[in-house]
Amino acid sequence: MKIYDRSLTGANQADTARTAETQKSECSSGSSKACSGSGGGDRVELSGALGQLSNALSADGSSRDAKVQALAAQYQSGTYQPDSWATSHAMVSEALASGVSC
Repeated sequence: MKIYDRSLTGANQADTARTAETQKSECSSGSSKACSGSGGGDRVELSGALGQLSNALSADGSSRDAKVQALAAQYQSGTYQPDSWATSHAMVSEALASGVSC
């Protein structure tokens, strides 16, 4: 959703100017925390848990790719035989778990 309100534009420009003045005064006063980094820009640090999650998802994706390729090879060679009972059981179980009524 976009909001086009001309009164907001002036306020944003004033706030931006005040922010720049504040950063300049903090840098000139010797505050190393406010002036460190690349040009005083924003910086984000992500936790190690996020890195572990990313690695787990990558590993899961590669094992899934291998399974899909194996199934594709079986299908193309005509040796793929799906288990219809297991498929229907999983579909019904999922529908019941999500509260879908038939």
